[in-house]
Amino acid sequence: MLRLLRYVGLGALIAYFFDPESGRRRRALARDRIPALLRRSTHRVEQAGRVVSAEAEGAAKKVKHRKEAEKPQPDDVTLARKVETEIFRDAEVPKGQINVNAENGTVVLRGEVEKPELIKDLEKRTRKVQGVQEVENLLHVQGTRAPTK
Repeated sequence: MLRLLRYVGLGALIAYFFDPESGRRRRALARDRIPALLRRSTHRVEQAGRVVSAEAEGAAKKVKHRKEAEKPQPDDVTLARKVETEIFRDAEVPKGQINVNAENGTVVLRGEVEKPELIKDLEKRTRKVQGVQEVENLLHVQGTRAPTK
């Protein structure tokens, strides 16, 4: 059955290209379009190859980065400065009203903020800093009592 379909298809193709009225024009069009089709296909395959290559290279770099040895725990002053750099990036954070102290990987945040949602946000940002093991959050909203240890 499949063989019959192949022969029927081949016969239709021959009839299409060797038609006495339009066969010459159809063959000329095919001669023009087939090389362009092959070039486009080649370009798409090359492009897909570049994408796969770039993704493989990125994956390899991620694996290599994860294999690198953990950096040593920064000293307390360095850790406090790293936390300050991270939390004070946002212009909305009141820089003069927040104190950051660090001791053995534990960071203490003290001070007043204008909005209650900043308290959780600053704690979250602090936890992201490499070297922070624990966060003691003593921040409070202006007009409320400061929390105690």
